[in-house]
Amino acid sequence: MSRSREPFASLMLYRAFKWSIVSPVLHGYLRGRVYGTENVPQEGPLVVVSNHASDFDPPILSCSMRRPVAFMAKEELFRIPLLKQGIELYGAYPVKRGAADRSAIRAALKCLEEGWAVGLYLGGTRTPDARITEPKQGAAWIAAKAKVPILPVSLWGTEAIFKKGSAIPRPVPVTVRIGQVIDPPASTKREELEALTQHCAEAIHALHDFGR
Repeated sequence: MSRSREPFASLMLYRAFKWSIVSPVLHGYLRGRVYGTENVPQEGPLVVVSNHASDFDPPILSCSMRRPVAFMAKEELFRIPLLKQGIELYGAYPVKRGAADRSAIRAALKCLEEGWAVGLYLGGTRTPDARITEPKQGAAWIAAKAKVPILPVSLWGTEAIFKKGSAIPRPVPVTVRIGQVIDPPASTKREELEALTQHCAEAIHALHDFGR
């Protein structure tokens, strides 16, 4: 049976990191706007799907949800003392290179069993214009397997935070739009996963089209 919330220690670390670092950067430096926070279930496992254009996306998305969101991280980071404990508390789960799909799915399902919201990029990788060109069915499969809802989210403007060749983030405007919760597929049949994946992509693009 799934837990209803993330571990207490993780919630405390999330709040400390959010209010001391991420929220001031998002709402101050990046002039962030967040719409639709009332759509986020504050308890119970949840699959959060979004577009992806920047390394800043995970903390921005998690900060906007008002609850921690677990994202995958490369396995090598979990071999570093103290960092390992810190990123695990914050919800990161390890993914092996060369076996990313299998290990990511197992780890994501485990996080959902523990009551986490799990973040997945619908396109699987960053795109320069933040559009989802080839949506992947992994999020729909995980939601069907775990029997948990999906929440589509649009990240607008994050592709401009880093200019090519620059190591300093730019103070560009960023907007996060959170859509309506979508029920999981009734099964893992291919046609159901394809239909839900396309529905999620369309929902994210519709939110993104609102712009700033």
